Amino acid sequence: MSKWEKLLQRILELSKDMRFEELRKVLESYGYRMDAPRGGSSHRTFRKAKHQPITIPINNPIKRVYVEMVRDVIESEVGSDEKN
Repeated sequence: MSKWEKLLQRILELSKDMRFEELRKVLESYGYRMDAPRGGSSHRTFRKAKHQPITIPINNPIKRVYVEMVRDVIESEVGSDEKN
């Protein structure tokens, strides 16, 4: 199993030790872009056309609710690939 597959598996299993950079890598691979705020905020927002923005704090480890958001992105992207 490749590193990428292991990372996706950890997200799908809602691992408790996910890091911000790991979620960022996954979201950017699915076409989301990260917007940094102008101020000194501890959150980053990921945006993709025709999708809801996802805001994630830069804390490590990441709370489960944010991992669930990224898991939903993965599942929707995989589902849309299967339809095509």
